[in-house]
Amino acid sequence: MAKLNMVQALNLALAQEMARDERVIVLGEDVGVDGGVFRVSDGLHARFGAGRVLDTPLAESAIVGVAIGMALAGLRPVCEIQFSGFSYQCFHQIENHAARLRWRSRGRFQVPLVLRTPYGGGVRALEHHSESREAFWGHIPGLKLAIPSGPRNARALLVSAMRDPDPVIFYEPTALYRAFREEVPDEEETLPLGKARIARPGKAVTMIAYGAMLRPTLAAAEELSARDGVEAEVIDLLSLAPLDDALCTESLRKTGRAVVIHEAPMTYGPAAEIAARLMENAFFQLEAPIRRIAGYDVVIPLFQREARYLPDTQRIVAETREVLAA
Repeated sequence: MAKLNMVQALNLALAQEMARDERVIVLGEDVGVDGGVFRVSDGLHARFGAGRVLDTPLAESAIVGVAIGMALAGLRPVCEIQFSGFSYQCFHQIENHAARLRWRSRGRFQVPLVLRTPYGGGVRALEHHSESREAFWGHIPGLKLAIPSGPRNARALLVSAMRDPDPVIFYEPTALYRAFREEVPDEEETLPLGKARIARPGKAVTMIAYGAMLRPTLAAAEELSARDGVEAEVIDLLSLAPLDDALCTESLRKTGRAVVIHEAPMTYGPAAEIAARLMENAFFQLEAPIRRIAGYDVVIPLFQREARYLPDTQRIVAETREVLAA
């Protein structure tokens, strides 16, 4: 079992699924000869040829529009948008067409399309390269939205996304691409879309996170355990659409307290929906108000002040202590 970083794990998922299913097509800017801006598709062009790994023009709307046509024709396209901040150019193709065609055709047509894109801060990037706008996609009926938190679940979720009959937005945390390695099995592995996991068991407070925010959340839970004797339960969502509110509710009914952590701006962020569902499902088990720990309601700053924008371990610890004291 090899130790891979997230880039290598995603590459493995693409290579194995392309070998298994000749309908899988990869397309996007620089994904072919150059292997992608982050090298996620490295080596695929040489192995599978220009007919299955397509370098496209700098035109996000065209990339997704062509992918929708491919999907309707029976292929399974995986299109890459180089940064999530560039995906606004193809938003209308996803919202107006990909997400609606099953409904519009009364089930006669499916759009088995995956849109991969790196998102989030922490990599000292430029404007439009560090946004965390997952709420845009999670709000659209007909779309699925997966966000891995490590190499192994990234590989397993991407395989599931490529096999799904519906369009999947696959948000890859840029900060985690080469941050650490995990053992990833050589044999095929999948994870169901829409299912969360307990990353750390506990009984004092429920901490809900996803993507790059899982690691500082786990570090905060360890600090609370070491310094305060508090055993927090940490839930890794893995998908925002569908949202596994059942697991979150089960945990909250046990702990009575919850914090939700993400780097997206606070207002109308995913934490608001998660908190609302917890209130609806477990109101009488609550012992304190649910706390949202999120990015601020500003455009994410450039790298000089980026670290002050992103929730870190110390901020998560401090705000979780306030919830525990309430």
